[in-house]
Amino acid sequence: MAVLETIESETGPNPVATIIVLHGLGADGNDFVPIAQELDLSEVGNVRFVFPHAPVIPVTINNGYRMRAWYDILGMDLVKREDEAGLRRSFGEIEDLLEREEQRGVPAHRTVLAGFSQGCAMALMTGLRHKQRLAGIVGMSGYLPLAPTTAVERSDANALTPIFMGHGSQDNVVLVDRGSASRDALRALGYDVEWHEYPMAHSVCMEEVADLNAWLLKTLRQ
Repeated sequence: MAVLETIESETGPNPVATIIVLHGLGADGNDFVPIAQELDLSEVGNVRFVFPHAPVIPVTINNGYRMRAWYDILGMDLVKREDEAGLRRSFGEIEDLLEREEQRGVPAHRTVLAGFSQGCAMALMTGLRHKQRLAGIVGMSGYLPLAPTTAVERSDANALTPIFMGHGSQDNVVLVDRGSASRDALRALGYDVEWHEYPMAHSVCMEEVADLNAWLLKTLRQ
């Protein structure tokens, strides 16, 4: 099993939970290390954070420039033309990360899969299809990819898994309407989605970090 290169940190020995955070287009695993450091999850015990690096691939919308990306972006419309092959390749690589956590002693039901932008898309896609119950799924400033196949491909194991979604009302990269449409599609399939909207662009704000902290404590206490 060839696992993605990662950055990792633990709040203490023998972690009882894992949070995997998937970065956005052109970033890398370092992107969310400072934000994770703002979280206080001491109530639930020691936590392992895993920040994987996406592979370096040419990105069509950026004139084929090679950068870290979970999948290719073929045009401004994120839904009509999707890089299904790239999405499914990264799905397999993230599944390997989840399996590795199992092997290291943190079961799926104590693992949260989180992501920002492209990472949000991968967290939603992978989390809903994962064959074992996850503790939770976090999607920040992103959307649900391959939406038409979700109902058929989703796993019963994660039918009741809580989902946190946050989005900026001034986001001009992934419009808030795309995020809210994904929220509505997930709720229509019966998922428990906690939605937050913030007066920000394509980013993360401290209010979102505080809301996420509260949601993680609630989710990991269960």
